[in-house]
Amino acid sequence: MIRVVIAEDHYLVREGTRQLLESSGEVEVIEAVGSADELLEAVERCAPDAVVTDIRMPPEHQTEGIEAAHSIRSSHPDVGVVVLSQYVNSLYAFELFRAGTSGFAYLLKDRVGDLSELLRAIHEVIAGGSVIDPLVVEGLLARRQSLAGSALDTLTVREVDVLAQMAQGRSNGGIAETLFISQSAVEKHINSIFAKLALSPEETDTHRRVAAVLAFLRNQDLSLGTD
Repeated sequence: MIRVVIAEDHYLVREGTRQLLESSGEVEVIEAVGSADELLEAVERCAPDAVVTDIRMPPEHQTEGIEAAHSIRSSHPDVGVVVLSQYVNSLYAFELFRAGTSGFAYLLKDRVGDLSELLRAIHEVIAGGSVIDPLVVEGLLARRQSLAGSALDTLTVREVDVLAQMAQGRSNGGIAETLFISQSAVEKHINSIFAKLALSPEETDTHRRVAAVLAFLRNQDLSLGTD
């Protein structure tokens, strides 16, 4: 029997998931809790084989399930984690898999009714594999394709290096020192970046730097996991 802890703040969903899993004859639900804190405590106390958790739970209903998933995999690497979400949002998947994919699954809650799919995900994460919902994969691919025509793609390697240093808050002098180039070269690269990103010279340099950095950070968020 696979020993599983469930974390879901909605009672009916929690108990429905429990009954579904136990009906398989393969799973023993050893704890069913309603918050991320209770989940972490249950994992410490019960040492399950796997966890099935919602993303949004008390107290803030943001990404408590994902944060708990990272904590669990860090302190209990043999425990697989299946994260359930009602959102077809690739950014949640990026956040879950940001430090690696081993032992994680990201499924939409619609899949809970498909017992075979849920069991497959549980078996996969216990074995150290990973699973991602096909609809979320479609979202990831769509976001990557949307970057294809991005002005950031026109930047040279050195311009990207300079922009990355700007994103860390470094001044022109700091960028020059870090990249071992002259300040005049840094200024040349920055002006080229502004031109390629269509940031008007009529705006202040501070505003243009902020706009360039924001474009860079958005692109970094969308490009996570491309290796």
